[in-house]
Amino acid sequence: MALSLQELLQAIREVHDDVRQQVIAACESHTFEELCGEATAAAGDTVYAIDRVAEGALLAGIETKIAANTPVVLIGEGVPDGQIVLPKGIKEADAKWRMIVDPIDGTRGLMFQKRSAWILTGVAKNLGPGTSLSDIELAVQTELPLVKQHLCDNFWAIQGQGAHAERFDRFTNKAKPFHLQPSTATQVAHGYATVCNFFAGGRDLLGAIADELSHRLLGGNQQSEARVFEDQYASTAGQIAGLMLGQDRFVADVRPLLADAVKKRGGTLAHCCHPYDLCTKLIAEEAGVSVCLPDGQPVDVPLDTHTDVTWVGYANGNLQTLIEPVLIAVLRDILD
Repeated sequence: MALSLQELLQAIREVHDDVRQQVIAACESHTFEELCGEATAAAGDTVYAIDRVAEGALLAGIETKIAANTPVVLIGEGVPDGQIVLPKGIKEADAKWRMIVDPIDGTRGLMFQKRSAWILTGVAKNLGPGTSLSDIELAVQTELPLVKQHLCDNFWAIQGQGAHAERFDRFTNKAKPFHLQPSTATQVAHGYATVCNFFAGGRDLLGAIADELSHRLLGGNQQSEARVFEDQYASTAGQIAGLMLGQDRFVADVRPLLADAVKKRGGTLAHCCHPYDLCTKLIAEEAGVSVCLPDGQPVDVPLDTHTDVTWVGYANGNLQTLIEPVLIAVLRDILD
């Protein structure tokens, strides 16, 4: 009998726990250079040695704890050719669920022990190749902590049932639930509001967007003070976590919108967000965060490994009402 959403949730959380243990062990026993070695190009991103650890553990866990009971279409980084059907021999049309995964979102920060990374899984009914991010009914996001860090978070949600969170203590091997509370602020002043600008390729344009947005939101010369802060956390999941935890008020990742402008001047567009990076947005939405396109429309892209994704996150509706029309105007003025 096929696993239900609740059974899938439990199985995915167990798989994520196994991946976390193996990745922590690898980080404890290898040097930075060893963890970033063997870099190769893969579906949607560069893959490092530490990615291979997580990919192997995640794939093995899904095969044994999920696919053995329920046929699935598995999509994501570390998956052969970006997509496979499990168990082997099953036709794609006969799978009940489509699962999109990112074994490590935030690899670069984790392998140099700068910041936590995240394991991501989103699950949607198998509606064929047209299945999209908006069809995801279950999402699980698990923190991969730094070696020196003993607490790490787990988030999950089933559509319509709210967001849930636990904080796991590696010393006691116990977890305590806690409440996700996005910011209730109505202004960006004295808070974190970020336009993502992680990699080379269009940084001047992204910087101009961030500066002009700040200028208009703060009212001109008020930006002479350090009144809006920015956090270039090179992990979409990390940015989503910041919105859910009340750390960030606004995040905009508009890198794909720069494609034409960068191409016209002979440049190359920076690496962009992909659907697997944003596959846990359901958790944020269930917690009250708005994740949408710059014009407020849903982020509705197929579950694949190559589509470049633009997204904007607002901690609450008041901030969206304040920022969205200004963002639209700034993007028009700078990119048109």
